[in-house]
Amino acid sequence: MRSKIAALALTTLAALSAGSALAQMPSPGKIHKTWDKNADGVVDKAEWVAAGRKEERFARVDADSDGKVTLEELTTAMSKMKARRQQQGDAPSTPPADH
Repeated sequence: MRSKIAALALTTLAALSAGSALAQMPSPGKIHKTWDKNADGVVDKAEWVAAGRKEERFARVDADSDGKVTLEELTTAMSKMKARRQQQGDAPSTPPADH
């Protein structure tokens, strides 16, 4: 009986942690500003890679394929990622390094 209670408590704690971690994720605006090293309002591929993101993921976020990620594009991509992870029950506190 104690092991069942302990397992239930751990499951509940994990679920609550995932929800609170999701709430602590930096906003797309803060992330975009941090990655936009030359402050031109967009993140180019060099800035993307310098931020620790995989180069091949850049095209997924650059929706209009102009070689720049706008705040709107990043916001949209992060919203889609967040929705996918919530459906899977796997919401990290920060974007994964491979994105």
